[in-house]
Amino acid sequence: MIVGIDIRVLGSEVKSGIEEYTENLLTHLLPLDKSIKFKLFFSSFKGEIKKYDWLSLKNVELYKFKIPNRFLFLSSGLVNSPKIDKMMGGVDVFFSPHFFLTSLSSACKRVTTFHDLSYIHYPELFLLRQRIWHNFEMNPSWQSRFSDKIISVSESTKNDLVKIYGIDPAKIEVIYSGISQNMKRPSVDELHKFKIKNNLPDKFILFLGKLEPRKNIRGLVQAFNAVKDKRNSPDLKLIIVGSKGWLYDDIFKEIGNSAYRGNIVLKSFIPDEERKFYHGLAEVFVYPSLFEGFGFPPLEAMACGTPVIVSNSSSLPEIVGNAGLLVKPNNIEEIADLISLILSDRKLRDQIVSFGYSRAEYFNWNKTAEKTLNCLLSSSDKN
Repeated sequence: MIVGIDIRVLGSEVKSGIEEYTENLLTHLLPLDKSIKFKLFFSSFKGEIKKYDWLSLKNVELYKFKIPNRFLFLSSGLVNSPKIDKMMGGVDVFFSPHFFLTSLSSACKRVTTFHDLSYIHYPELFLLRQRIWHNFEMNPSWQSRFSDKIISVSESTKNDLVKIYGIDPAKIEVIYSGISQNMKRPSVDELHKFKIKNNLPDKFILFLGKLEPRKNIRGLVQAFNAVKDKRNSPDLKLIIVGSKGWLYDDIFKEIGNSAYRGNIVLKSFIPDEERKFYHGLAEVFVYPSLFEGFGFPPLEAMACGTPVIVSNSSSLPEIVGNAGLLVKPNNIEEIADLISLILSDRKLRDQIVSFGYSRAEYFNWNKTAEKTLNCLLSSSDKN
């Protein structure tokens, strides 16, 4: 059995949820069965791939090319060539962790992961070139129809694939992503030392995610303003952690116009290993995103013993379950009221934290990897 995997998403300099999904999945998937040969496809004119430990596994072989991906996408769309499986000497099934347009020979089975269809629901929240890339250059509708199997990271995304693209539900397998086993609440002493070393405030609300309109960070800033207006909380801060995505000027404008801009801290980057400290020190994690296919940050917060407030839209109610408070993302007053409730009601906070610990344990990368491998194997058995 030979499995090809497209790892071109790992050439990005900025890590998003899709890169995190791919990194963690491969870390747990590739060592599962030493009898399976994994051929990894990477191509970038200038980019390089990091030195992952799994690249040294005996059953893993990296096929690295310097062909610009823009050329590969264009060629695949126009002339259905070059055949990526043939470039790697042949594979039985080819797995794409994201819907990069890929030409394959007719004998090669195709499995594609779909994370979300936000570009359909909220096209206005993307740049024009992104809308063209999503809807035409990558042609996800075609890919969903011609994939032998589709992995969906949530029931929400599966429902969208069925309703919007008309995909047979039987072809779609929902496989939840996991969270790192290292994403656990540090000890009280570790948290205290980290807070002092990094000069973090005693009391803060936390958001973690890319700075883009879909994350509704403007709404969070407005809710923070409302909390500060209503509560006598001079020491309460808002920490926003995230790299710049796109259409973020309005976010900075909202922060600049805030009467409490001195209480808003922006951090463009923190190392992965530090996320658990930020989560563990936060009073509450607020994720008022307009649309999510899965949503890693709320789960990580729950695993670190932090109460979460999330939107009641798309996949978030499904992922969070009863372990967080749900809010209408466009209702600023409701977001502010729930933040105040968490800050003032210790019994409720403790209950949500307890539920959060239990809920986070359900999402395990080992389980994700095993189910993904079974999906790949079953797709290769189909005629």
